[in-house]
Amino acid sequence: MSALAIAATIGWITPVEAQESEDTRAELAEMRAQIKAMAARIDSLETQLDMAKQRAATTTAVGNIAQSTPENAEPPDAIAWKGAPEVENNNGWTFKPRGRLQYDVGFTSVPAASGRVDGFGSELRRARLGVEGDIPGGFGYKMELDFAGGATEVTDAILSYQDKGLSVTVGQQNNFQGLEELTSSRFTSMMERAAFTDAFNFERRVGLALQYATGSILLQGGIFSDNYDDLSNKNWGLDGRAVILPKIGTTQLHLAGSLHYTALQELSTVRYRQRPLVHFTSDRFIDTGALDAESEIGYGLEAAAIHGPFHFASEGYWQHLTRPGALSDPTFFGGYTEIGMFLTPGDSRRYKKGVFDRAKPSSPVGNGGFGSVEVNLRYDYLDLTDAGIVGGTQNGYQLSLVWAPIDYVRFLLNYARLDYTDALHAIPGTSRDYSVDAIGARAQIDF
Repeated sequence: MSALAIAATIGWITPVEAQESEDTRAELAEMRAQIKAMAARIDSLETQLDMAKQRAATTTAVGNIAQSTPENAEPPDAIAWKGAPEVENNNGWTFKPRGRLQYDVGFTSVPAASGRVDGFGSELRRARLGVEGDIPGGFGYKMELDFAGGATEVTDAILSYQDKGLSVTVGQQNNFQGLEELTSSRFTSMMERAAFTDAFNFERRVGLALQYATGSILLQGGIFSDNYDDLSNKNWGLDGRAVILPKIGTTQLHLAGSLHYTALQELSTVRYRQRPLVHFTSDRFIDTGALDAESEIGYGLEAAAIHGPFHFASEGYWQHLTRPGALSDPTFFGGYTEIGMFLTPGDSRRYKKGVFDRAKPSSPVGNGGFGSVEVNLRYDYLDLTDAGIVGGTQNGYQLSLVWAPIDYVRFLLNYARLDYTDALHAIPGTSRDYSVDAIGARAQIDF
């Protein structure tokens, strides 16, 4: 081939090759774009696959749990707070610890010539710990011990059953002595209950009790032996109490009467006496001494009202003693009248099932409030003189101030002027008529 021909041929091929190279580059660029898009799609699919695997694993785990859990499995226990944790399960069982701590301090002032010791005193008044709760089927239980005074004492030990308005209780419990005695020491307006409740030996007893409530009527009754610590003996008794508790507008009323009979075993003696308000002194200024006895019959009347911050309460109790042979049968009497009011707005004394209940501060400390403050005045009378027995008479005038910063904490300040006639301890050269002053303070917590 001539040089001219070769040159012509090369000249023709070169443009063709240039064109083909441009087309190839375009195709390669398009292929690279497609490969990049495909890689992005693959990454997306892999991510979706991983998520799908995770969902599948979770579903499998849940399914395994559901298969391993019985259909009738109980849900977790519920826990409420009522001064202490109360645990309740789905079957109706409940369990709650309970208790109270009361520490008292104060002074008594007595005539020096009486020979009695006065001045400062203090004590751990109550230190109780127990449990309570419900049992399926309408049953319930309560057990409480008191560790104050260096000894352990059974206060409550009961099994109960309730069906609508009817309740049955068996065990160590309060019999139905009256409003003041049945109101818990956590909620009383004074540091100590009215003089007659202690003087006439009101205490818990082992027995069987029934209560029936319908509308504004409450009926209570039972048969009892003696206190747990005094068993076994042949003492037994019957108690009955009827309460009318209507609410008229915003006023809660309380009217009640009670009857009590106790048969005492042969050669029994009883003794009626009382301290000057505070419990930490062992001195008693009215005292019948030991009296031979066959039986006791008690009659009680009660009245109370709550209206807004004000309340009123009054009781009278007659204790008739039957003595053996030709001995005289005395009837002793005790009672009180009280008025009180809350000084803090929105607070009121509470009432429930025939007794005074917990008064909850409307503005407790911790929520920007001061708690509740109440003031109470009481006249407390006790006459232990009758049928030739001269045990003395008390006219007591009491004032109390109660501060409850929160629901379960109280502080009480109590003063009493106690005028005695025919007191037990004589002042040489004078009569047995004189006065004793007592002042006490209490710090209390319960749950």
